[in-house]
Amino acid sequence: MAGEPESIERILDEFIPADKLKDVKRLFYGASLPSLELPLEAQALADEKNFEVRGYVFQAAQESTRAPRVVRIAGIQNQIVLPTTAPIIQQRDAIFKRIAEIIQCAALCKVNVVCLQEAWTMPFAFCTREKQPWCELAESAESGPSTKFLQELAAQYNMVIISPILERDEDHGDILANTAVVISNTGKVLGKSRKNHIPRVGDFNESTYYMEGDTGHRVFQTQFGKIGINICYGRHHPQNWMMYGVNGAEIVFNPSATVGGLSEPLWPIEARNAAIANSYFTCGINRVGTEIFEHEFTSGDKKPAHKDFGHFYGSSYVAGPDGSRTPGLSRTKDGLIIAEIDLNLCRQVKDKWGFRMTQRLDLYARELNEVMQPDWKPDIIKDAGH
Repeated sequence: MAGEPESIERILDEFIPADKLKDVKRLFYGASLPSLELPLEAQALADEKNFEVRGYVFQAAQESTRAPRVVRIAGIQNQIVLPTTAPIIQQRDAIFKRIAEIIQCAALCKVNVVCLQEAWTMPFAFCTREKQPWCELAESAESGPSTKFLQELAAQYNMVIISPILERDEDHGDILANTAVVISNTGKVLGKSRKNHIPRVGDFNESTYYMEGDTGHRVFQTQFGKIGINICYGRHHPQNWMMYGVNGAEIVFNPSATVGGLSEPLWPIEARNAAIANSYFTCGINRVGTEIFEHEFTSGDKKPAHKDFGHFYGSSYVAGPDGSRTPGLSRTKDGLIIAEIDLNLCRQVKDKWGFRMTQRLDLYARELNEVMQPDWKPDIIKDAGH
């Protein structure tokens, strides 16, 4: 990762004069968020194990009729640990060990809900279009190795854990799916949510492995709020974000795997805009590092064959319904982003802006139904002279 900038925040801090920096960050990030005081033990663990930990606080107004609903949410970004040529089980187990260290840090910081990155148990090998050995890492959402591993940690730390994996559904013909497993703080599997939108852009030819999900826009009622999971490419579709809000989500996680040459200008905008438009909290999580594969691959885009996707740029962050957001984690280093949030802010923003009252679902439903008809034509009024 030599030559990759560490983060936009480091660049701003280095080159923007101190008297201007406050306004620059206000325009970039919205309201200034207080830092969350983290235990010294947690910081020491992060330093020892070489990952970043940062925390921020989203505050809401005090109410007379409702007590504060304060929870701590977190996202984890990480590199793979072993080379992609190492034996499959060794690769997976090395990642398990790494994730256990970071979740331990989250527990020390009293995190209630943590979400891992997309396909966290493996390299993001879907670029290669090679079925072996990568399909060997597909597993049951309900009883696979990663689920059992995280169930123990969830119960031990009283923490809801969201685990995005490559799922093998043995009950339905051994199909594969890109799936997030939701594990309760009791250790019970609450359910799963599959990726709704599958990319076919550049090296991201994921439909070689799995197709669009069939679980819709499930929202999971947990002890710490109502949670949705918008997996990776789904963040490019505003209607996808919207439907989690329609189903009552208060927090929507966006576990992702995306590289700088493709999507980085979009990354800081999409999850933040979704938080604003839908009056909920969002957490965008992107893996980090460059993953090199044994065999060259190409995507028919006239570029030379290559052995890596490019650089996964991390930069995970949390955004609030009021338009504020945290700075991003590092572009080059493993990390844990933590936010202490008051879920009361969701309703307070709804009351202030009225987006949910004014969104006209009836209008869109009628027009979209018309669009789906075979004889539909765009409603364009043409100038007779053109």
